[in-house]
Amino acid sequence: MDDGDRLRRWRLVLGGDRADGTGVSLAGDDARMDGALEKLYGGGGDEGRPRPGRRSAGLGDSAPSVARWLGDIREYFPSSVVQVMQKDAIERLDLTRLLLEPEMLDAVEPDVHLVGTLLSLNRVMPDKARESARAVVRKVVRDLERRLAQKTRSAVGGALDRSARVLRPRRLADVDWERTIRANLRHYLPEHGTLVPERLIGYGRRQQAVKRDVVLAIDQSGSMAASVVFASVFGAVLASMRSLRTSLVVFDTSVVDLTDQLHDPVEVLFGTQLGGGTDINRAIAYCQGLVTRPNDTIMVLISDLYEGGVRDEMLRRVGTLTAAGVQVVVLLALSDEGAPAYDHENAAALAATGVPAFACTPDAFPELMAAAIERRDLKEWSERHASAG
Repeated sequence: MDDGDRLRRWRLVLGGDRADGTGVSLAGDDARMDGALEKLYGGGGDEGRPRPGRRSAGLGDSAPSVARWLGDIREYFPSSVVQVMQKDAIERLDLTRLLLEPEMLDAVEPDVHLVGTLLSLNRVMPDKARESARAVVRKVVRDLERRLAQKTRSAVGGALDRSARVLRPRRLADVDWERTIRANLRHYLPEHGTLVPERLIGYGRRQQAVKRDVVLAIDQSGSMAASVVFASVFGAVLASMRSLRTSLVVFDTSVVDLTDQLHDPVEVLFGTQLGGGTDINRAIAYCQGLVTRPNDTIMVLISDLYEGGVRDEMLRRVGTLTAAGVQVVVLLALSDEGAPAYDHENAAALAATGVPAFACTPDAFPELMAAAIERRDLKEWSERHASAG
């Protein structure tokens, strides 16, 4: 990179204030790129972005002008940067209001954060915009399914197979010879050139019966938007596996069972209502009623644990579930957003009952489910994989 290119880049970063020291003027695509940045992050004087106290940024007050701006940033910046700029525009410039117009939705770059914003507008969205919003949500869901579905089916299916293995196979056809040999290598007799297995490891007989019940309970308060999106996709994937019986419940101060919509995660998402209060105790009470086989049930509570209901009763219910044999997993977030904000006191109280609370990325969730199915130590798992605890 020569000095001229370096100065040009610094000019774009600093925004053209007279004190930026670059002395560089922009033309062509560089000027249009700078204009897109200026509209979002501020304009100052005749040329640059403002410093504190100077006039603020703005995209104009019409959907066409914002649609043009969205088109510009998609042309001049990579997708990952576009998503950051869209999120900033929603937070800084009231872009949310304009997202209710279909032409706006046709211009945006679909991502998980945008889906969360659209879901929060679901109840006030006019019919004309709703179909465009569904198209945006459907594209994001399909992308997530391509990224996560196969990995989930592989990890969970493998865990179910391993949990079905038996240590006393009755027929030679049921012996897993590869695992048996590996488990008995120390019993190799070199003088005879053979191995004497002390124990046999067998395949579990393949059954079409449901092996595990999975209950997903998802907090739909506004701060959990990304987690709601990922959990809905995972719920649909798990529901497609015959060896699992999957239920999905969303809650705020009320509880809604969306299990019958799990065939279509887009319908699940539009069945949610982001925002409002939180009554975790009521949600757990409902989920208790779904448990018919405690020793074969995994309950995943996805919540930041800010409880608006009866805290002590909530903790007692979790204790009752675990005492009955239910494998309870508490995720403070299911997203790529890093360490979440959560109620530390409630997380510590759950940990004291043997239920660790931690955040999990979508890419790690399939392995988490495998660990839960095999009843591995989830505290140890979380310490190795989770982003918070």
